[in-house]
Amino acid sequence: ISAAMDTESTYSGYSHYSGHSKKAHRQGRDRHKSPRSKDGSRSEKSVTIQTPPAEPLLGNDASRAEEGQDDNWGETTTAITGTSEHSISQEDIARISKDLEDSVGLDCRRYLGLTVAAVLGLLVFLTPIAFILLPQILWRDDLEPCGTVCEGLFISVAFKLLILLIGTWALFFRQPKADIPRVFVFRALLLVLIFLFVFSYWLFYGVRILDSKDTNYQGIVQYAVSLVDALLFIHYLAIVLLELRQLQPMFTVKVVRSTDGESRYYSLGHLSIQRAALVVLENYYKDFSVYNPALLTASKSRAAKHMAGLKVYNVDGPGNNASGQSRAMIAAAARRRDSSHNELYYEEADHERRVKKRRARLVVAVEEAFTHIKRLQAEEQQKAPGEMMDPREAAQAIFPSMARALQKYLRTTRQQQYHSMESILQHLSFCITNNMTPKAFLERYLNPGPTLQYDRDRWFSKQWTLVSEEAVTSGLQDGIVFVLKCLDFSLVVNVKKIPFIKLSEEFIDPKSHKFVLRLQSETSV
Repeated sequence: ISAAMDTESTYSGYSHYSGHSKKAHRQGRDRHKSPRSKDGSRSEKSVTIQTPPAEPLLGNDASRAEEGQDDNWGETTTAITGTSEHSISQEDIARISKDLEDSVGLDCRRYLGLTVAAVLGLLVFLTPIAFILLPQILWRDDLEPCGTVCEGLFISVAFKLLILLIGTWALFFRQPKADIPRVFVFRALLLVLIFLFVFSYWLFYGVRILDSKDTNYQGIVQYAVSLVDALLFIHYLAIVLLELRQLQPMFTVKVVRSTDGESRYYSLGHLSIQRAALVVLENYYKDFSVYNPALLTASKSRAAKHMAGLKVYNVDGPGNNASGQSRAMIAAAARRRDSSHNELYYEEADHERRVKKRRARLVVAVEEAFTHIKRLQAEEQQKAPGEMMDPREAAQAIFPSMARALQKYLRTTRQQQYHSMESILQHLSFCITNNMTPKAFLERYLNPGPTLQYDRDRWFSKQWTLVSEEAVTSGLQDGIVFVLKCLDFSLVVNVKKIPFIKLSEEFIDPKSHKFVLRLQSETSV
């Protein structure tokens, strides 16, 4: 009897506690709703920024209690452990040292190439001037007088050198976009051609003019003009080889990301493999969606969960080896494979339901937050009684009202690692400055954008590795496959040649477009 009385008192106490907690929860919910009703009834005639009651990003005790009633509260729970997030091994140290050595070698090679090109370019521009000035310095008294034609050639040389200087600056003196593993073949050939050309001109000048001290100064000036003309033709050849040759599409490349299978198609011209790899990477950063490894862990966790649910019992004693257990687990996993598609279907359906639910909450929260902002007109700024804010302050004022819904949505869609609080505030202030709508603000978060849209430190890979069976300096050919590898994934590029298309023409006589209407008795015409 005493035990029954104790049990009854326990049940009554529990019912009293649960009723009290429900009442407190209802009061807390009404307390959260009351400020919103006040804001809704507040008039906006002063067109200033009206802010809702600011809620902290992580919430107070009442908001935590309300969040605890959510059906998906487990996803927002964070467990803090004592494990360090930074660890390094001996292999990592060796890899880092190798990367440093490679980077030092690439820098030395790049600066060496720039130095050689700069010295050769300086030699090219000073050579015609030296051809004209050396006779004036060495044997000025023996030279024949320079007539009108000779003086006109001075103007021709000056303007041609100016045109050559501008063209060289526009074509060659551009900031490099990447470090390629091998030299650019056409650029190296042009440098060798220019060196041989200038060397041959100097050799002829030294033998036929300097040694003999030629007195025909007009002929010497014409010799310098011919050098400048030849340099202009070499510059035209450089434009054809470096810029125009690759414009006509000749190949179609298919780029596939190895982790999730996302693919794109691009058309390329006559390029080497290393330059085609650069074009692929430039298009990858603007066309491919950002790589999110969190989306790839679902299948792995599902397979691990299936294997973890299997237990093998050894009924024959500890004498048997582990191979029998492994075969038993594989057979059991094969028997459960027929029902795994049902689990996958319900998991995806539940995930889509939660995403749609939190997306709707986010859209409503952002629209309500944007209703508190109205741009002040020039004539209304003088009579505005409220406090005026700049876009950054306005973004900080309305951000707490949407922070909770945005945080839950990003966690559900596994995008939280790509959006920091500072980047969200910057995007919000940008939208406020340009008078953009809530839909324009949410576009970045509802639809995963290209890689360039996100913070550079979160997506940019500092080094790519080109893997190819062919030499990277060879041109593209039909059927070539090369791979671009980075730390987390790789891009597989398959090259196909655009087929030759033959078009034929067929003439249609305009007089043949004549028709006859045949009437029948049973028709309705």
